[in-house]
Parts: sequence; structure tokens; C-alpha cells
Amino acid sequence: MKKTRGLRLLPKGAVYGEMNSPVGNLTIITSPEGLHAILWDLDRENPKYSDLSKAEDATVIVETKKQLNEYFQKRRKAFDLPLVLNGTVFQNEAWNQLLKIPYATTISYAEQAEKIGNKNKARAVGMANGCNPISIVIPCHRVIGSSGHLVGFGGGLEKKAFLLQLEQTGH
Repeated sequence: MKKTRGLRLLPKGAVYGEMNSPVGNLTIITSPEGLHAILWDLDRENPKYSDLSKAEDATVIVETKKQLNEYFQKRRKAFDLPLVLNGTVFQNEAWNQLLKIPYATTISYAEQAEKIGNKNKARAVGMANGCNPISIVIPCHRVIGSSGHLVGFGGGLEKKAFLLQLEQTGH
């Protein structure tokens, strides 16, 4: 059984919405603070999410869906959403570095580690990226192995390949 990823902490007032996309059904989790997660199909199976209320009309859910649709239609290259990062200090550093990777560009885990201060922490960066709860918007799909091969992605390598191909043909 595949391990589910997700949030370390569900904020008070968190709600969810769902979106069908070219990479499958996505679950968007928000609160009054902002966007907390965009989860893949299997991630949603985590029992910790069973108490969430569905709120398709929540402002951040509506805006997230709008921006994701624009991204999938190749009309958006950067997201402008209120992100709430709730990871360890190291995870937050790794995720903030992901946000700096330009559209249609890839870097290696070692390059990402070097940019946050320690080129020897490529494996730790990979683990942090694997815990990224805000898929697509925080573009961990833009990080590839040093060999140039696609490795590690919470949504599956076929979805990573799809997102990279979308970006390559969208600029």
C-alpha cells in the first residue's frame, strides 16, 4: 500500500474542495489563513481528512481552481495564492527554494540543496520535497535526478512527466 502524504497539522476552520484535472482528481485544502494543500488521489485517503467539511465556494478554493485551470490551459506560468507552509524549518527552506524555480525549468536535488546552503543534503531535500503538501503550485515536479532522469514524485512519475511536458510546450 502506498503511503499517503499530507499536512502535519490541520488548521482550525480547514475545508476542502475537489477538482478534476488532467493529472487526476485533486483535493484542495484551505482555511481562513490560505492554501494549505493540493493533494493527489491517494493522499486524500488519509483518515485525518475525514472530518473536513466540503466548501467548494470558499474563496481560496475557487481561486486555486481558477489558477490551476489556467496553468493546465498553458495560460498561467506563476501562481498568486496565499500559501500556508507548515513544515519543519528545513522543509520550509526547501519548499521556498522550489518556488524560485522558473516555469519550464528543471534543477537537480543537489542543485536545490546547494541553493539552500549545503550541496551534500540532496537526499534530505528529496525527502522534504516528498512532503510538499501544495503540489503543482510549489513545483517539486521541476526537480529531477542528477542523471537527468525523473525520480520521486508524490503524484507518480507519469504525472511528473505530464507536468514537465505541459510546461515545455506552454512557453
